[in-house]
Amino acid sequence: MRILDELALDGERLHRIGGKDLCSLLGLSSGALSNLKDRGIAVHLGHDAYDLEATVRQYCAHLRGIASGRGGEEHTANLTAERARLAKEQADTQSLKNAALRGELVPAADVERAWGDVLRQVRARILAVPSRLRQSLTLAPADVDLIDRELREALTELGNGNA
Repeated sequence: MRILDELALDGERLHRIGGKDLCSLLGLSSGALSNLKDRGIAVHLGHDAYDLEATVRQYCAHLRGIASGRGGEEHTANLTAERARLAKEQADTQSLKNAALRGELVPAADVERAWGDVLRQVRARILAVPSRLRQSLTLAPADVDLIDRELREALTELGNGNA
């Protein structure tokens, strides 16, 4: 393994290492090193040369991030999106609970029961029309039967969704 100790222009010491030696030191494949370089974790100095100290420092920080559950940038972005989604769901749940406590929400079964009662009353009133007309008007029995038949047909069509 070859590590070159150089004096950088700013007076700091720089330890330059080749890609193959860096892969051997960190136990990486050349593809993994290229990936780390592309993501800015491996500090590339030029053709087949890496800054040993900066690369090892950043690689260790990267590994600590993965070990602590933060992962890489993509994992962090996914985790952040999941946390935001969870927070929204929790806020929506609390909002629904608050609306129910304020009496702004009612159970669907209660609404269905109330509308069923209203519609049964409407049906009963409509079906009573022919007999009320027979008492108040002088209609022939055939005319009353015709009105009764038409009203029942209209109710049947409405009941079958043929409005």
